[in-house]
Amino acid sequence: MRVGLVVAAVVVLAVCASAGAAQAGGGFSADVMRVIRLEDHNTRVVLLGTGLLGAAAGAVGAFALLRRRALMGDALSHATLPGVALAFIVSVAWGHGERSQGFLLLGATVTGVLGVATMHLLERFTRLKEDAAMGIVLSVFYGAGVALLGVAQRMPGGNAAGLEGFIYGKTASMVSSDAVLISAAAAVVTVAVLVFYKEMALLSFDPGYAAARGYPVSALDAVMLGLVVAVTVIGLQAVGLILMIALLIIPAAAARFWTNRLGVMVGLSAVMGAMACVTGAVVSALVEKMPSGATIVLVAAGGFFVSLMFGTARGVVPRFLERRFLGQREARRHLLRAMAELTETAGTDGVARRDLTRVRAWRQGELRAAEGQLTGEGLMEIAREGRVRLTAEGRLEALRVVREHRLWELFLVRYADIAPSHVDRDADAIEHLISPAMMTELERLLAAEQPAPAIPPSPHALPAPGGTSTGRVP
Repeated sequence: MRVGLVVAAVVVLAVCASAGAAQAGGGFSADVMRVIRLEDHNTRVVLLGTGLLGAAAGAVGAFALLRRRALMGDALSHATLPGVALAFIVSVAWGHGERSQGFLLLGATVTGVLGVATMHLLERFTRLKEDAAMGIVLSVFYGAGVALLGVAQRMPGGNAAGLEGFIYGKTASMVSSDAVLISAAAAVVTVAVLVFYKEMALLSFDPGYAAARGYPVSALDAVMLGLVVAVTVIGLQAVGLILMIALLIIPAAAARFWTNRLGVMVGLSAVMGAMACVTGAVVSALVEKMPSGATIVLVAAGGFFVSLMFGTARGVVPRFLERRFLGQREARRHLLRAMAELTETAGTDGVARRDLTRVRAWRQGELRAAEGQLTGEGLMEIAREGRVRLTAEGRLEALRVVREHRLWELFLVRYADIAPSHVDRDADAIEHLISPAMMTELERLLAAEQPAPAIPPSPHALPAPGGTSTGRVP
């Protein structure tokens, strides 16, 4: 969350700085301060409306993403366009030249639900897959909406100006009634998420188990669809039907990189959605001729990129560092074990590096890095050219590593019925994941056969220093 706040601040400052450089004079600085202080009524309305919209979309989008229903919002949002045009045409036909916001949104809701229902019917009664049904519904309904908009704009006696705003969004023209509508819808969505949290969580992860436990899966799917419909319809005014899908997917996908807990993911997704909308609206207000809907989506995409790279749960950089650390730790353990087993016959002069390469197929850089790590820890020292040896502290650490490895090998041979000639690879793959509690349990199980202070013998033949291996590598 802190990272997201920093990213949002950096984005705003960067855009403002570039815009300030382009716009001479002190007027821009005054505009920035007016926005920061929320001095204008329209600024307060826009930030409140977009922030609540982003929070509601982020919370619902988290469940839709996990339920693999994220792209359903795309089909639904495109299916709302013919409803808006039809509602306007009907309103004009009844003699109402002025546009009624509530009536237009009602039309959008009807055709949006109709579009999703059509998609489900195509999936159920035909051999079409979900992606094909979604593509058909999306293209047909959107094409019908564009055609009906052309009809609406040519109708006499009606003011069709502004209907295109439902396609691209018009955040800057949001009024108090829009903010009130979004606030009410966001409150309903929040309450529904809290009430049905446990059921929707079970549905998102294991619908088969939910059905076996007697949960009404179809009804819960309908509830989730209803929440997506509500968020999509109220978001038409802010970002438009084309970009509304971004608010349902991007914050949830970004939050997934930071946590593996559903509750945290839902809350973080709501926060990221709100921050993206507020930051995008501020940038759009400060920069001349900057479209609000597109700016909101670009800010959300920037937050997603940061999450993709630095997310603590699934981010690219943390996972790279974790794998690198794990590789270094494994190389350290392998080198300690090889040194301990070769030192038994090498004496105090140390172990030749060529013997280490015979024990394990080291890459030259990997071996040098492991030697440098042990030398830096005071566990190894250079005896003379081409030979290394363990210090007193290093021998104790090496014996501990060897004991853990051979204890696990012995367990696999005695209790897992794995042949000694095949056990080393399994032990190497598993031993680095053994917790201290599991190691204690292994010692308890094998205590009767092997005293605790002793090191179990290796089930493999050891290679002689300076010679060739006579068995599998320990």
